[in-house]
Amino acid sequence: MSNSTRLYTKGLILGYKRGLRNQHTNTSLIRIEGVNNKNETEFYLGKRVAYIYRAQKKTKATLRKTRNASKFRVMWGKVTRSHGNSGVVRAKFRHNLPPKSMGATVHVMLYPSRV
Repeated sequence: MSNSTRLYTKGLILGYKRGLRNQHTNTSLIRIEGVNNKNETEFYLGKRVAYIYRAQKKTKATLRKTRNASKFRVMWGKVTRSHGNSGVVRAKFRHNLPPKSMGATVHVMLYPSRV
């Protein structure tokens, strides 16, 4: 029997930060599972966020004839602050998330810790 520890919690991409007329694509809004108010978001500030998606082609590892080639790719980001009072957080990704990612799930990692 293995003792596995959980390294992430699920999140949902809601969209970009926006006003009435303009949207700011450099900041994404994420709802974290089990977080329902502004006080509960405090734990997640500074945590890493991974958007995992599947591409058509395998990675370039196939060109080097290695076995660990995969069609899965990851876009990394970081939770920056809370957004509103209902437990939604803002996250900035190294590369802006594509519009196709809206409604998709993300992994909100439980590291790094802010002790």
